[in-house]
Amino acid sequence: LLLALALLSPWGSASGTCPPRCVCASNILSCSQAVLSAVPTPLPRFTAVLDLSHNNVSRLRADWAPGRLAHLHALLLSHNGLSFVSTEAFAHVPHLRHLDLSSNRLRALEENLFSDLAELEVLLLYNNEISAVDRTAFDNLGRLRKLYLGQNRIARFPLELLRDGTRLPQLALLDLSANRLRSLPVGELQALPAWLRDRLYLHGNPLACDCPLFQLVARGRRRRLSAVMDFQEELRCLLPSATVPVGILALAGRQPLNCSEAREAVLEAHLGDTVTLSCDTRLRAVRSRHWVTPGGERVLEEGGNGSAALLANGSLQLRALRPEDAGTYACWVGGPLLNETLYVELLVHNFTLHGPHDTLNTAYTTLVGCILSVVLVLIYLYLTPCRCCCCRGADKPPAPRDDSINSSVLSTTPNHAAGVPGEPCRSHSASATGPGQNGRFKVGGTPQPPPRHGPKVQRKVSDPDSVSSVFSDTPIVV
Repeated sequence: LLLALALLSPWGSASGTCPPRCVCASNILSCSQAVLSAVPTPLPRFTAVLDLSHNNVSRLRADWAPGRLAHLHALLLSHNGLSFVSTEAFAHVPHLRHLDLSSNRLRALEENLFSDLAELEVLLLYNNEISAVDRTAFDNLGRLRKLYLGQNRIARFPLELLRDGTRLPQLALLDLSANRLRSLPVGELQALPAWLRDRLYLHGNPLACDCPLFQLVARGRRRRLSAVMDFQEELRCLLPSATVPVGILALAGRQPLNCSEAREAVLEAHLGDTVTLSCDTRLRAVRSRHWVTPGGERVLEEGGNGSAALLANGSLQLRALRPEDAGTYACWVGGPLLNETLYVELLVHNFTLHGPHDTLNTAYTTLVGCILSVVLVLIYLYLTPCRCCCCRGADKPPAPRDDSINSSVLSTTPNHAAGVPGEPCRSHSASATGPGQNGRFKVGGTPQPPPRHGPKVQRKVSDPDSVSSVFSDTPIVV
């Protein structure tokens, strides 16, 4: 019976011989602390877990596994002094899901280094000497969930890999702690979903203090994100001209920055707009979700009330905003272990925004108004009749003395009393100016026609300085 069991065991055949200095159990091959300088050969093809940690394997070449290991899903190579990994080293293990390369001497993650590991879920690279990370090193890792890069020398990590969610769509944990990061793209990090920010570890870096960094960490504390709550003491930064780091959360109201917390989830809109309220939950596995409007109405998954609708991604869309739509909206999220409630404040301004055509019409109207104003000024300056038009030559008799009262009512320059020189208009002839009169005529040198009697009103000659002479050559009838 024992012989039969030995023959049925995978280690009973020649191809399943357990390598020297290794311990084999079922499909697990453990060669830890075996003082190996290379991967032992031959490796059984049915191996599912291969532990080579705590050895002296310094180089992992493309031929370390001469045959295809289709069943291998966990490879442990930590604490080996590993300094080189071939870009073709993982071509024979396409179904690998767990790869541990921590505590080695890797200095760079080169182009397409892990591209053959399409099913990889966990990648451990912490405690190395990595200073350069190629953005294509993680290409084709569509199932990667956890990436550990802490305790390295990384000064810049390509965070654009996380921006659109297509390069690493399943990533739920990114550890960049204890590196050499001095600045962060706060705007891009804030735009990441909360379930990713919940496991984005950035503590232990020599970050430069500024208010956006403070607001990012303060929002994480307010949302109780694990990356902030678990490492509040290690989240530190350097103030200008300072040598000792300070706590990022201690920057509130502290000179010289005097930072203040930004309000969480405040959205501004205008009447008639269509807006979308995001339910930025930190729970990855959501079982149920619904919104509650400021009026207490529940918007469930199966639809809305006509103006409010729940979208497939959990966001709430509001159409044709009204003033009564303003207020605080609550998103209730139910997960497998706990629940979370998020609040979004909506401000609705009581006016509509001008479109581009309205701006163009306003500019056009302003331009036309300016042109008309200039034209009117030119007409006033150059086309207004001359003051002397009322007296064209010496053949036109001056106004009689008895019109002084009437002319003084309409004239801007009052007439003088009888016997005192008046203010008629200048003559076009130089001979009309008498000596001692300062270039002016004396009134009263021409005989007056006899007055007319009858029912008609007497027509009088207007004074040259009257208001009517400025606008018209026709005398005013009084």
